[in-house]
Amino acid sequence: MSAVEIRPVSGIAVEPWLDELAELRIRIFRDYPYLYDGSAEYERDYLDRYARSKQSVVVLAMEYNRLIGAATGLPLSDADPEFVAPFERHGPPPEQVFYFGESVLLPAYRGEGVGHRFFDLRELYAQDFGYSLTAFCAVVRDPAHPRRPADYRSLEPFWRGRGYRPEPALTARFPWKDLGDSEETEKTMQFWMRDADQAEAEM
Repeated sequence: MSAVEIRPVSGIAVEPWLDELAELRIRIFRDYPYLYDGSAEYERDYLDRYARSKQSVVVLAMEYNRLIGAATGLPLSDADPEFVAPFERHGPPPEQVFYFGESVLLPAYRGEGVGHRFFDLRELYAQDFGYSLTAFCAVVRDPAHPRRPADYRSLEPFWRGRGYRPEPALTARFPWKDLGDSEETEKTMQFWMRDADQAEAEM
């Protein structure tokens, strides 16, 4: 852990890291529960949103100048339309929410506190820009899914420990191709949200 450097970058300063981040996303999201069969071309287009957003943040985890993990965030109003739409229908208004895109970390570095640092820095960044509401979404898979590993551990206890709760009315449908499939299928994505003002009041 001592060799891991945590480095936040924002806006256009994200640009030099996009190719490495795309490769990392493809590598990590191949695993259950995403089973994502990704392409560098799509990833680069998706991640370009973070370079274009003036209030984006990418928290880089580096070891000897090698990217071993990253976590992203940007105003929800700058995110993909599929993620904005549920908030337009059910609230809160998208312009009040800071959206956390992904948090990816190579397996060898998990369990050492990097995940908490990813959340800490993104939450502080959101608050600096006046957002008390932060949200992310996670894929919903059948617990009996045939590709679910026997030793799979859900991240839900970690998210709840950070003060996030699932919002039943806030779900999105997002397509990608699962490993081994010939075409894309839509998946349900469940939003989790935290209100920093409420969390502070309950302390």
